[in-house]
Amino acid sequence: MWGGRFAASPAEIMEEINVSISFDKALAPQDIRGSKAHAAMLAEVGIITKSDAREILRGLDQVAAEIQDGSFEFKRALEDVHMNVESRLKEIIGQPAGRLHTARSRNDQVATDFRLFVRDTTDAIIPAIGELQRVLVEKAEAHAATVMPGFTHLQPAQPVTFGHHLLAYVEMLGRDRGRFVDARKRLNECPLGSAALAGTSFPIDRNKTADVLGFDRPMANSLDGVADRDFALEVLAASSIAAVHLSRFAEEIVIWMTPQFGFITLSDRFTTGSSIMPQKRNPDAAELVRAKVGRIAAAFQGLLMVMKGLPLAYSKDMQEDKEATFDALASLRLALLAMTGMVQDLEPVKETMRAAAGRGYSTATDLADWLVRELKMPFRDAHHVTGSIVKAAEDRGLDLENVPLDVMQAIEPRISNSVYSVLSVENSVKSRKSYGGTSPQNVTKMARAWARRLEKESAGR
Repeated sequence: MWGGRFAASPAEIMEEINVSISFDKALAPQDIRGSKAHAAMLAEVGIITKSDAREILRGLDQVAAEIQDGSFEFKRALEDVHMNVESRLKEIIGQPAGRLHTARSRNDQVATDFRLFVRDTTDAIIPAIGELQRVLVEKAEAHAATVMPGFTHLQPAQPVTFGHHLLAYVEMLGRDRGRFVDARKRLNECPLGSAALAGTSFPIDRNKTADVLGFDRPMANSLDGVADRDFALEVLAASSIAAVHLSRFAEEIVIWMTPQFGFITLSDRFTTGSSIMPQKRNPDAAELVRAKVGRIAAAFQGLLMVMKGLPLAYSKDMQEDKEATFDALASLRLALLAMTGMVQDLEPVKETMRAAAGRGYSTATDLADWLVRELKMPFRDAHHVTGSIVKAAEDRGLDLENVPLDVMQAIEPRISNSVYSVLSVENSVKSRKSYGGTSPQNVTKMARAWARRLEKESAGR
């Protein structure tokens, strides 16, 4: 493909390290879209004839059909997807195929293809996040009053509701979705027409190709056009953060399914058994979602290291931008789908959650707050009194709501019988009515607000 400049074929190891068709063939649909837009523009501005353009478009449609039905032969000797498509195009239409690469380089061609691929994948990830949010919202509203323990340091802290816990992930995913939406806005500029690095002397219409390919505008600097991979880095960064959120939730599913917790059940659809232990029900889907963050975050870090020392403009190092990115984005999409299925499938074991919520003196803060409200104690004094009452309960093997009044009055004589109104876990969660709090009333209201927002966003997509 190098014409007259080279007289010998590359060494076998050179071909091995240089070839990319095994993975960049994934860009074939984007490569054909870009080539069709380029050919149409060349004809429109008079750089090639309209008849040649018609032949090129016809041939590219045939190539696309062959790729779609699996009959296209990707040849390793042709190195990458671009040369494979161009070579087959020449077999189909002959001499006009050689005009397609006028005013274009593989540098701006691959930059365009890769942007299109990342944009296409981002357009699939955004609604997948929205769908996971939707099922979380539905489950949250259904369990707005289902009491469970809230944890800090994985120790019982204060009672919350299961719905409130699920809505925390809805909020995280909302920020994830926003990061992808923002990244998409920034990546939506077209490199095509930057050529190798300096632009071209042909009178091309870059606005035309940008518009046909759905970009907002052409990239304003040809060096930046071929050298930039910010768009992939930003999407991989957003993917890494989203994967961390999925991993944290997956970890909780794994913990909640253990007999020691027993907070939720998952059906046979999202669990597996053991080849030797017949009793086992393993949360493998959650464990695999938890693991995906490793390869996703590694892809981001890997591309960051590829790009960190590259002078402008294009270097072959940038061939390493694709394989890990393809894998990371596919992994995130799969993890989102798996988590969506698990959320729909899982059911809380309400009695176990309720019992756990009452252990560990989780309403101690409610007692301290009562002392502040009713007895006008400074909070630090109320904290000390509450700690003493917790110690008394612990010594007697009692939950706070079962500590006799006389025991509490021996520590603080002004405590009255009305204190018991705040010591149950149900009353504790009901009292948390501050904005963002766990009261069932709040959870229901927030779940319905999210449902309306997600419906609106989905309709406007």
